[in-house]
Amino acid sequence: MKKRIAIFASGSGSNAQKIMEHFKRNADAEVVLILTNNPQAYVLQRADNFEIPSHIFNRHEFYETDDVINLLKNLQVDIIVLAGFLWLVPPSLLNAFPNKIINLHPALLPKFGGKGMYGDHVHKAVLEAGEEESGITIHFVNTQFDEGEVIHQSRFKIEPGDNLEMVKFKGQQLEHQHFPKVIENLLKKMRS
Repeated sequence: MKKRIAIFASGSGSNAQKIMEHFKRNADAEVVLILTNNPQAYVLQRADNFEIPSHIFNRHEFYETDDVINLLKNLQVDIIVLAGFLWLVPPSLLNAFPNKIINLHPALLPKFGGKGMYGDHVHKAVLEAGEEESGITIHFVNTQFDEGEVIHQSRFKIEPGDNLEMVKFKGQQLEHQHFPKVIENLLKKMRS
């Protein structure tokens, strides 16, 4: 039986797109649901393009009910992927899916992580700190922002003259290259 992936995203969903593309013709796993807290998120259009169902939820439903957990359980989801999802995952969801929720962070944790550190905020902080390299971190999710066990890191060099857009671009290249493969490898390990 195919492993089942659910993706949480809050915005455009470029990583969600790469994951959906990667698993579209995969014999072992498939994306079965896209979830978002943002009714205007472009990720909903991307899900539609792949004919993958989506679910929009609000803060009350996510934090004060088991609706989202029950939906994921009913769909027999094996792994939950946060791809640009900005809310802290509640303990109830973590307990329902222990070591089965992963996130991608656009920097080399433990540096430049924590509340408010997402997207361009991260890249700006990296540039302002004068770092010579940055990268991506894929990690398990726990009760704190960006503090779960690291699964994978990839790095790129920051060249003199690299601006925000260039750092963001280099990071996204690594995200799109590695995130789907890391998910696939984790699912293979779950099988054993």
